[in-house]
Amino acid sequence: MDKVRRVLVHVCTERSSPQRALFVQSVTGHFSEGGADEVEVSCSLQRRRLVLSRGDGGRGSPLKRPAFCPIKHLSIAEAAAIPLDVQQRGVDVGVAIILQTANQRVLLTRRAKELRIFPNVWVPPGGHLEPDETLLEAGLRELWEETGLKLEPEGASPKILGLWESVYPAMLSRGPPERHHIVVYMLLLSSRSHLQLQGSLSPSPAEVSSCLWADRQLVRAIVSSGEEEGAVPLSDLQGGVSVTRVSPGGGLSEATLPLEVLMSRAPASGPDVERVSTGTKYALELWLRSLET
Repeated sequence: MDKVRRVLVHVCTERSSPQRALFVQSVTGHFSEGGADEVEVSCSLQRRRLVLSRGDGGRGSPLKRPAFCPIKHLSIAEAAAIPLDVQQRGVDVGVAIILQTANQRVLLTRRAKELRIFPNVWVPPGGHLEPDETLLEAGLRELWEETGLKLEPEGASPKILGLWESVYPAMLSRGPPERHHIVVYMLLLSSRSHLQLQGSLSPSPAEVSSCLWADRQLVRAIVSSGEEEGAVPLSDLQGGVSVTRVSPGGGLSEATLPLEVLMSRAPASGPDVERVSTGTKYALELWLRSLET
């Protein structure tokens, strides 16, 4: 029954039919040459499958994995030790929404600390693709379920920014892989400003503990925090970041978040920390590029 209800990733090469991606298989690695962590792919939904194939000369979408991707570094012995029920899961599909306001801000949410996967981490609204949904339908549903914001598909101008190979736990030092996803980051446009949308914000406390509207300067700082060079000086930003906290009962209150929290990187060992997810940083980088073209 579980296999029927979930949309799974399938991969194909030239002249071959789509094959279900294995849980212990790096999807990025399947298409890369020489171990590259970023490739170009074409993607389409076919009969409850997200089918990925090699990109066609700049007309596809970027697919990336982090350099520390656990699946990439999994040894044969470590792969064999993963429980059979986990290995049989395959690779799930997620959709995350980069919601761009009329004044060019984007919405980020902090996952509730009670969530089992990536708790207390900042991400865009998003979740699993359900059977018989399009990518846009899934994104709009997740946006509404998590934040209370309802967008009409006709005016959203959807565009796939890129795909991210996500594995939980994020590093082998935190334990063997339990979940493996390809996350499709989709850009949606709103004709309203962030202040207008803020009035309609009604986050689900079961999934979201805080929200923030990031402008271009903050996004640049978040993206550059993952780079060795070119980081935006924190002194160029004023104090902390204004966020909206969500109480367990759903009440909203204003608070200030230290900038350093959003600049944090995934620690190489030990427990995770509050931070912007690595995949989100990648999607935000793609968003900045889209504003320049």
